[in-house]
Amino acid sequence: MSLILNIETSENVCSVAISRNGKLIDLIEDNEGMSHAKLLARFADDILKQNKIKPSDLSAIAVSKGPGSYTGLRIGVSFAKAMSYGLNIPLISVGTLEALANAASKKHNTLICPMIDARRMEVYTALFNKELNELEKVSAEIIDENYKQDLLKKEKLVFCGSGSKKLEQVLNSKNAIFDFDIQPSAVNMIEISEKKFLEDNLEDTAYFEPFYLKDFIAIKPKNKIF
Repeated sequence: MSLILNIETSENVCSVAISRNGKLIDLIEDNEGMSHAKLLARFADDILKQNKIKPSDLSAIAVSKGPGSYTGLRIGVSFAKAMSYGLNIPLISVGTLEALANAASKKHNTLICPMIDARRMEVYTALFNKELNELEKVSAEIIDENYKQDLLKKEKLVFCGSGSKKLEQVLNSKNAIFDFDIQPSAVNMIEISEKKFLEDNLEDTAYFEPFYLKDFIAIKPKNKIF
């Protein structure tokens, strides 16, 4: 039997779900903003207590690995690694875009292009079929009115996630389907984390890092303090 704590903090949503054998037991989440540092530990503690589950009962910790917000990913991964290390249980990582595609595959019978807003007209994206096979690898791309037009001429394509809202404003195609209801949530991770657990597809807790996709760049202040 598997009992997995799933953690999603890659964007504005702070989301924690408990799953047993790939099925949702309970979910706590907040989408009011970037309050992960304040909420995550409390949510994890609350969801365990509400369901009378001891931390030592957990089989694994699963965390959304990115791409996404630098701060959100750091908080989620740091917390997940601490729990994994402290409880001596496996750490599982789930791609943020794959989890979005998993949610979309339950509603749409076509190709899926999840998107995460990466500022300006750039998005983090990938392309999946309904079986969640990755047809195009995760990348950072600039979107405009010509985005995926060659593909859209041949078949329907579902766009979801925070970045899809920007695309909807510039893309004109009858084969483009926009599903703004699909957003990051720990619920979307459950089937993927269960499959990875059963396949022993685990991370090295000590060395695992979030998948930022782009390097973090610290901007120096114009006025020197010292």
